[in-house]
Amino acid sequence: MRADKFRIKRVMDWLYTLSGFTVGVVVGLTGVGGGSLMTPLLVILFGISPATAVGTDLLYAAITKGGGTVVHGRKGHVEWRLTGLLALGSLPASALTLYALSRLPRRSEQLTDVIAFILGIALLLTSLALFYGRRVQQYAIQHENAAWRSRHLDKITVMVGILLGVLVSISSVGAGALGVAALFFLYPKLSPVKIVGSDVAHAVPLTLTAGLGHWWLGSVDWNLLGALLLGSLPGIYIGSHLSTRIPEHILRRLLGVMLVLIGSKLLLT
Repeated sequence: MRADKFRIKRVMDWLYTLSGFTVGVVVGLTGVGGGSLMTPLLVILFGISPATAVGTDLLYAAITKGGGTVVHGRKGHVEWRLTGLLALGSLPASALTLYALSRLPRRSEQLTDVIAFILGIALLLTSLALFYGRRVQQYAIQHENAAWRSRHLDKITVMVGILLGVLVSISSVGAGALGVAALFFLYPKLSPVKIVGSDVAHAVPLTLTAGLGHWWLGSVDWNLLGALLLGSLPGIYIGSHLSTRIPEHILRRLLGVMLVLIGSKLLLT
């Protein structure tokens, strides 16, 4: 009996690693898809509780995006003031959200339903960001009001950080595509590479804070985290090298359709 359980565990570990590799390739190809694919994959395909999937994925994101921040920072692709404004809103919002979650009974059906519902909403919002992100940027450039922007931009950026802090802490989704879409709208003249670099740099302290909070809540599976990282790190490397050979717009649309289907399933279940 113990030998059978050990073999089953070995098989599951390799399936987790394969899943991490697959998601890593998608992230390397498109720049998005980490939390928006990994968390629902763990919930729907492997039957892991939403709380554990979210908590584990948050620490997974903090580790993988930490490497990306180092690269972007060395190349001068991070607007640190922008990152600081986002963090000014997101980190306190994350702490308050985690406190609110801690007031719910752990591993209760109520907590599971809340996380699954917010996860579904976050996936649908992310799909909209993938479909219409470029149009949002073009609209912002065409209708830019410099005076209004200079008066209110910092406050709105902090408010966006608050929204991301709440959403990411509950669902682990939003720091990527949603954050980039919001920054494209608020900072339309900032180069795309600096938008992405700043968003990745902001995601590290946010996902780390939220991930440690979920660890405090008891919803992090360290063995699962290790298996995912074992596959995702080489996956991201390979995907990054393949990204120049496959049209990005096709991949982003396919990813968007997948997120609509997965988000709808979570909301309707």
